[in-house]
Formats: sequence, C-alpha cells, structure tokens
Amino acid sequence: MRGITAFSAVAALWLASASTGMAAPSLTVLCGVDEMWCAAMKTAYEAKTGLEISVTRKSTGDILNQIRAEKAAPTVDVWWGGTGDTHLQAGSENLLEPYQPAHERDMLPWAQNFFAMSGGRSAGIYAGALGFAYNADLLRELKLPAPTCWKDLTDVAYRGRIQSGNPNSSGTAFTTLATLVQLFGEDEAFRYLAALNRNIERYTPSGAAPVKAAARGETLIGISFMHDAVTQKQVGFPLVIVAPCEGTGYEIGAVSIVKGARNIEEAKRFVDFALSPEGQGTGAASGQNQVPSNAKSSLPLAAPDISMIKMVDYDFATFGSPGERSRLLRRFDAEIAVTN
Repeated sequence: MRGITAFSAVAALWLASASTGMAAPSLTVLCGVDEMWCAAMKTAYEAKTGLEISVTRKSTGDILNQIRAEKAAPTVDVWWGGTGDTHLQAGSENLLEPYQPAHERDMLPWAQNFFAMSGGRSAGIYAGALGFAYNADLLRELKLPAPTCWKDLTDVAYRGRIQSGNPNSSGTAFTTLATLVQLFGEDEAFRYLAALNRNIERYTPSGAAPVKAAARGETLIGISFMHDAVTQKQVGFPLVIVAPCEGTGYEIGAVSIVKGARNIEEAKRFVDFALSPEGQGTGAASGQNQVPSNAKSSLPLAAPDISMIKMVDYDFATFGSPGERSRLLRRFDAEIAVTN
C-alpha cells in the first residue's frame, strides 16, 4: 500500500508535468499501460540516463490512430505498452522501425516468437490473460448469482451492471472481440456481443477502466485483463477475478520504435531498458501484475498464473492485420449499439 501510494504521488506529478509541457525532451514516448506504470518508467529512465523525456498515456487504439495520422512527420519516438496485435498492425503498415534489442536472447519463448512475427519491429514486454471481475460486496447486496463463464454475462440479472472497453479505442476490448471470434466463431461471437450489449452500462475508452469501476462499486462487473483486476484487489477492493470457463485470450504487450523517429538512438536505448530486468521491474514496483518477458526478470508475486488458465491459441497474425481489425470494427459498429 505504501509503495502504491508513493507512486500515486509520482503519477500526479507526472500528469501535471504532461499538462504543462516539457521543453525539448530527449525522447517522446506514448504509453499504453496503466498511468502508474507510465509514471514509474519515466522516473526510472530519467534517473538512469539523466535525460528529460516526455511520456503520455493513451489507449492503444488512440496511439495507433495518432501514429497513422503523423506518418509523414512523426512527433513520437517510441510506442511502449498496449496490446501486441495493434503493434503488429502498425508494423504491417510500415509505421515502425526494425530494431534488434540488446536483451532479445533473454526473452521467454512467447516473446521471441512475437518478435519474429513482427519482423523485428516490435518486442514483447509482458503477457496477461483476459477475463472479468465482479464486486463481491455489491453482488451479495444485490443477491445475484456469481458469473463464471462468458455466456453467464448475458443473463438478464446483470442488465445495466457490466462495463467493457470500446474496441475502437481500447486494445483490451479489441482483444476481447478477437478472443470471442476465436472461441465461438465470428457469427456466434456477434450474436453473443449483441446479447451482452443489452447488459452493458457503458463502453469505456480505456481497457482497465471497467475493473476499476467495479472495484469502486460503480458497476458490478468489469471486463478487462486479469492483471488489472489483481492490482485493484491488492489495494483492498472486494473483487473476485474470473477466468471464463469457456477459455479466454491473452495479450502480449509490446514496445516499438516509430518509423521516422527524430531521436532514433535514444529510442533504441529506451527499448533496451524496457526489455531489461531493471526496466521491467518498474511494473511490479508500481503495483502492476503482468508476466514480464525477460527470463531474468522477477515475476510479480500476485501475477495470474497464465499456465493454469484455459487459453485460446490466439492468432496474432490474423488479428494483427490492419484489414482484419478494420473489418471487425466496422461490423462491431454496425451491429452493436455502443453506449458511452
């Protein structure tokens, strides 16, 4: 609790500095992880290098859209964090710069496979399983059954009591969409999403927001990555975390250098740091619970054991292609009445 409180103060200072601007930063980073980790990474890198860098937190889909929009004149050097399939989409659009990082040989097999799949443009920095969490106190108060499966979430008992991310902006929510397609088949997945939609109170821009809302009792159930729910539970919120009975998908969070980066050499040093045990240790230090990609990194004690969770064989190549992403999002927008 004390460590997380300290990092809350750091995060507040970081957000304040981001709002006022920074003069000529040595590096510009868009950050797709939790604000606490963004702040911790900025502090650690500046302390190590003596440089001043700019770090801005955005949802993964918004980062991709910004990098696309700035293709002719990039203002960003590094994209750090966020779901790997979205990094793969950017790589296939020639928006990322290939780089062979210093710690690539220390990466776990799933990270090495991801790096090869990206053509050397994106390196995996963490992994995490998708799931949902419910507020146990609120569930008891409402005298509702505890959900254990994806299809339980369509029960009328949960009408207006679920939050999920919007896949147009949230990498977490796009992973949810892609996971359901792989679990159930596309047409059945969209029938499921239409049924689930009747119970959705709100689609959030950020993927971690639903479990944070459930933790505070603002909604009953939040669909997010399980490690985001663990972080909320660690600080005392009454969450029960569920790995859905049908199986689930997972993310490989990534780091990439933007093609045309103005500070290319510093961008390479940042990537090396992000893949080092020291850099990856900033996650656990700021209360995060993803599984780090470097075999020499320490595993956060509360990180979900993804080897014990029933997983789909997530097809990063297919769902990391721009065409497939665009097609699925168009269908989602056409068939699901999103509430914000």
